[in-house]
Amino acid sequence: MMKTVKSIFLLSTLFITMSACVNAQSKSGADYFLGKWNVLVKGTPQGDAKMVLHLEDKEGKLAGVVLDTTGNQISKLDSVALAGEEVTVYFNASGYDVYMNLKKKDEDHATGGLLGMFDALADRVKVAK
Repeated sequence: MMKTVKSIFLLSTLFITMSACVNAQSKSGADYFLGKWNVLVKGTPQGDAKMVLHLEDKEGKLAGVVLDTTGNQISKLDSVALAGEEVTVYFNASGYDVYMNLKKKDEDHATGGLLGMFDALADRVKVAK
């Protein structure tokens, strides 16, 4: 009887510990990039450029738009490629086909580049709860 009580207590403790670990895990892959990101592209010929990248799940795939800082759409994303904890988005801006890659830095920040020539920094836009 005492052995059964100990076994039940041990299993209960193990279950609670595993549940807490699963809930504490950070987002990764597509889930990490969902939402809005403030992006700063440094050193373009026109100076530093600010934009908002909005990624969402469309039928199991990432899709979205690039917005200016006032919320006006600059371009719809032509395609999105995800490789581990890095996303590459393809879009048209000012008549040019461009791409930007972002790689997870921490829970709310990513770094990458535009066209492989300009550094990009991204900060997750926090949604008020």
